[in-house]
Amino acid sequence: MKLRLPGRRDPATKPDATPGDAGELTEQLVRAGSKGRPTPKRSEAQGRRQGPPPPPPTTRKEAYKRQREQIAARRAEGRQGAARGDESYLPARDRGPVRKLVRDVVDSRRNIGSLFLAVAAVALVGTFVPSLTVKGYSSFVLFGFFILLIIDSVVLGRKIKRTVTARFPDQDHKMKGLVWYGISRSTMIRKWRFPKPEVALNAEV
Repeated sequence: MKLRLPGRRDPATKPDATPGDAGELTEQLVRAGSKGRPTPKRSEAQGRRQGPPPPPPTTRKEAYKRQREQIAARRAEGRQGAARGDESYLPARDRGPVRKLVRDVVDSRRNIGSLFLAVAAVALVGTFVPSLTVKGYSSFVLFGFFILLIIDSVVLGRKIKRTVTARFPDQDHKMKGLVWYGISRSTMIRKWRFPKPEVALNAEV
């Protein structure tokens, strides 16, 4: 009796598939491959895979360079998150739904304070002009602007108090701090405000 080792095929045993069947199977595979997407190159396939982590630094200079790059990347991520109003990246004074509401109140209206830098620049230039008439007009414009700024700030402060009290009636708010927070934001140009405005002008808050 002839013993047969496991895993060895008996040469007398013929496969089930005939040469014709194998040819048809090959033809079907070729036809299917031509209809589908082309097989990607090895370089393209490897580009899609996530590569291994970078090797550890070999010198102290390289280690410091990587550390600076990581710190810069984290700072950039933090600035972007804070700019879009992400609570996890905001400083303590900007966090919370109440502060968010105050920012929306300020950003939804046109504030006299946002013209402060422009008016102050014009008045400053006027002080360097030798003409006494120009200096007088510059001082008058600056004084009138401050009067309008005070009136607008009082109106804004009342609106902040009214809106915060109506939206969060069950909380104990430090209104003086909230009003000053809103007024200080209103004196900045809209594009320079931080966090960035999330409501349009004249929007209902």
